Amino acid sequence: MDQFMRRAAELALKNVQEGGDPFGAVLVKDGEIISEGVNELHFKYDSSGHAELLAIRRAQEKLQTHDLSDHIMYASGEPCPMCLAAMYMAGIEEGYYGISIEETATYGMGRSVSLYADFAKPRKERQLKMRQMPLTKEIDNPMQVWKKNKDVK
Repeated sequence: MDQFMRRAAELALKNVQEGGDPFGAVLVKDGEIISEGVNELHFKYDSSGHAELLAIRRAQEKLQTHDLSDHIMYASGEPCPMCLAAMYMAGIEEGYYGISIEETATYGMGRSVSLYADFAKPRKERQLKMRQMPLTKEIDNPMQVWKKNKDVK
């Protein structure tokens, strides 16, 4: 087993021993661990407290950057849609996982399987009903203000 995947699995095992979920993540650059994370849902009331997200947050804060394109994610379990999206947003282009979402579902953790399936549906058919409510002219369009400010710099 790769040393970084081993570390992700060790973090997951330690987290289970401390009452948490079996997920650990390690973010690596140039063969060096930059940051780590475990699911902290059992410590805090924070649905975003996933191992991969925490590893990304810690790396970005440590390095003072949003761009992690030259980093590699190692996760004990296949990233959920939220973590995968965060990896995309951070520019991470490579990652490895130990246990697939289909396998985690056999242990009673099947939410990621159903989320991936729901995201594949057209917006109108998804479980979470999101509807566009266009901004009116009574307030400045935040996107237009942002672009104007960006263009001025």
